[in-house]
Amino acid sequence: MSVGFAAMPLQVRASADQPPLDQKEALRVSQEVIGTTPADQTFTDRQGRPLRLAQFRGKPLLVSFVYTGCFQVCPVTTKFLADAVAAAQKALGPDSFNVLTIGFNQPFDSPEAMREFALRQGVARPNWEFASADPRGVANLTREFGFVYAATPGGFDHLTQVSLLDAKGQIATQIYGETFELQMLVEPLKTLLAGETVPVRDLSGWIEQIRILCTVYDPASGRYRLNYAVFIEIFVGLTVVGAVLYYLLNERRRRRRAKPA
Repeated sequence: MSVGFAAMPLQVRASADQPPLDQKEALRVSQEVIGTTPADQTFTDRQGRPLRLAQFRGKPLLVSFVYTGCFQVCPVTTKFLADAVAAAQKALGPDSFNVLTIGFNQPFDSPEAMREFALRQGVARPNWEFASADPRGVANLTREFGFVYAATPGGFDHLTQVSLLDAKGQIATQIYGETFELQMLVEPLKTLLAGETVPVRDLSGWIEQIRILCTVYDPASGRYRLNYAVFIEIFVGLTVVGAVLYYLLNERRRRRRAKPA
């Protein structure tokens, strides 16, 4: 699951008539930045010290975006990422890459809030930093990483993604989903550590679209659920295609039988 809808009514300034996030456009924007190099940005780490993006150069870097008022998607994705990072470090080495989680909802995602968020998720790895974005540069920062989000009355709509940067700071690929196959993280890391270029993945398939877009936040229950409308649309579409193919095959057989010997 990649589009997160998390409740934070006291910390989001959004009108009820604000247009929802265009999910397909968000995915397009996210893919479009692959191969680009985000500008050197300044953050504040959990101890209140300045931190620059360029400090992570020299090793691959995983970058994720969260907002600390999120009580469902961001904690779940961060905990899963922690498990994936642990597995990747076991396979590739504990110091083979770095991780940076950035709080984008300013001024609420303060260094103190990011420190508490990391503690709640049980993340205490030396190569993983949680940082507060500069309020003046959030728009440019998220744009350069292809991270699209929209404030809603109930929180934020956003694409759940992890950006993988190479040792020079270029975005090599985007990894999507609340959970994902471990190889989707380890394989591109192995490729980068070998000094090679990560091949571009084709996300045009409908299976990938389901993975990214089929989960929504239900404000009535305060939980996340599968958007069965997506599956219904796919089922109807496949049924129609199947019916057309069945008709064409039967018509072809009928014409063959009707031909004179």
